Amino acid sequence: MNPELSLSTACLRSGKWARWPAIVTVALLALSLPAAADFAGGLQAYDAGDYARALEEWRTAAGKGDIDAMVGLAGLHASGFGVRQNYASAAQWYEKAARRGHASAQLNLGDAYARGRGVKRDLIAGHMWLSLAAGQGKIWAAQRRDQLEKSMTPTQIASAQARASAFRLVK
Repeated sequence: MNPELSLSTACLRSGKWARWPAIVTVALLALSLPAAADFAGGLQAYDAGDYARALEEWRTAAGKGDIDAMVGLAGLHASGFGVRQNYASAAQWYEKAARRGHASAQLNLGDAYARGRGVKRDLIAGHMWLSLAAGQGKIWAAQRRDQLEKSMTPTQIASAQARASAFRLVK
């Protein structure tokens, strides 16, 4: 009698392998959600002050399309945590997430345009992004947009509103 075969048969008969399909299912689910796991790992590293690991985790997740990871990367670049402070890189990451509909990214990108931080100052673009974030319930974005309007002409405001109305999400 083959000892391996008898062990397999004994395990099957005893029910020890009855959980095998569940284990395989959980493993496959874990493999099918790598971006979420990378973002969560990055967030855990960030909360622990390990910004280099957060950067690595979020780069991986952002490369797979995780918009939360894109926003996390933008925040690291804006603050200089784990990477040299670079407002232009922050704005690029905010824009990638903002174009995919992330409200906080839209808010931060709008503020960057309004201030000229990492991008050329553009009141119309700032107003547009702030309006999009405000439309998703970001109260501070609405307040910042309204404050920005005081520095804009009626023509600029109308242009920003038209751009916000014409905005379409990137997939």
